[in-house]
Amino acid sequence: MNVLLWSLAGVLAVAFLAAGAMKLSQSKQKLAASGMGWTEGVSAGTVKLIGALEVLAALGLVLPPALGIAPVLAPLAALGLVLVMLGAVVVHARRGEAQMIAVNLVLLALAAVVAWGRFGPYSL
Repeated sequence: MNVLLWSLAGVLAVAFLAAGAMKLSQSKQKLAASGMGWTEGVSAGTVKLIGALEVLAALGLVLPPALGIAPVLAPLAALGLVLVMLGAVVVHARRGEAQMIAVNLVLLALAAVVAWGRFGPYSL
């Protein structure tokens, strides 16, 4: 089970590091043009905040347990991603974007499994 949790954390880390870096490095208009239409409904600062949270969570999933420094940050990062994905589900539901909701729910489920495993029976 530990291998599965590490694998899930790695997949989530790669996905959210890429998504967060994109939100941090590109303008709101460029993100909207590339398919992230939800960015039109929020401020540029909000987009950057979400990107920063995604990058921090991605790093928090892997680095603390790998380095042995405050490993409790890994399940907290996973829980943070659950909350971010809940917010994403709400935003996409309001916009009627069913495909994006499905993606968000899959990522939410993966993050919830990591949070459960690392808070509970397979804590670091």
